[in-house]
Amino acid sequence: MANDKRIRAGIVGGAGYTGGEMIRLLLNHPDVTISFVHSRSNAGNPLYAVHADLLGETELTFAGELNDDIDVMFLCLGHGESRKFLEANTVAPQVKVIDLSQDFRLGESVNGREFVYGLPELQRDTIRTAQNIANPGCFATGIQLGLLPLAKAGLLKEVHTTGITGSTGAGQSLQATSHFTWRANNISTYKVLTHQHLKEIRRSLQLLQPGYGGDVNFVPVRGDFPRGIWVTSYQQSDLSLDAAVQLYKAYYAGHPFTHVSEKQIDLKQVVNTNKCLIQLEKVNDKLVIHSIEDNLLKGASGQAVQNMNLICGLDETAGLKLKSIVF
Repeated sequence: MANDKRIRAGIVGGAGYTGGEMIRLLLNHPDVTISFVHSRSNAGNPLYAVHADLLGETELTFAGELNDDIDVMFLCLGHGESRKFLEANTVAPQVKVIDLSQDFRLGESVNGREFVYGLPELQRDTIRTAQNIANPGCFATGIQLGLLPLAKAGLLKEVHTTGITGSTGAGQSLQATSHFTWRANNISTYKVLTHQHLKEIRRSLQLLQPGYGGDVNFVPVRGDFPRGIWVTSYQQSDLSLDAAVQLYKAYYAGHPFTHVSEKQIDLKQVVNTNKCLIQLEKVNDKLVIHSIEDNLLKGASGQAVQNMNLICGLDETAGLKLKSIVF
């Protein structure tokens, strides 16, 4: 797509956390104009009535109807809802669809639409020629980015990983475990060793290391902070720390959002950015990989915009040069 033509984007499911982040990113994207933000329950209301941070940024209102006068449609819907939406609504075949749910991450299709798994650090060239993108899960992104270099080198073994996520990872619908009074000063596990992202993780790792049959033993943890994901994975490895660092730096050379740090990292370095930071440690015969990201950006809406940039022929970093909050 020529860079002298602004991309017309539509957002479906614009009232949730990922929808709100998508609006914020696209309003400030140099090559995009938002054609509509769809939400039946909020139709006619200004966007800032739901997303208070947009007050003074835009006078756009939520639309109750769709239109096909767009180039890209972002589906910011709950799991299972994207498939229902595409089955129930006619979307012009030339419209590129980027889905943020888990509905198409394992190669599923709908109405003839085939989806490419949208992890740029795994298959950027394939994404560039795709028509439809299945955006990766937030935990899946952090875990995979910590493991891809090992898989590429054929060195992946049984992995043990723990990931702690902020409360926005649970979505905007109120749940017992997302109440402030429950979440604050509290911690708990959920879906231990059975998290839904494990399927897409295994599928990706096997693309790089065919025949990989080791377990990814994943323990998800609810954190008492709003946003961000911290993942720590480890496995047995004969690599020295220096060799591992060089392996990771070589793999991510040329990927603008994933960086290997030789110093200790912390979550505030990535919150409000599209970055993933990785730090390695070697303890006896174990290689320990820390990988961190913002679950709403590199783990969701930011990565979706990164994918849009790729499939529309734009600079991969366009609209995503965001600074962390630090303090």
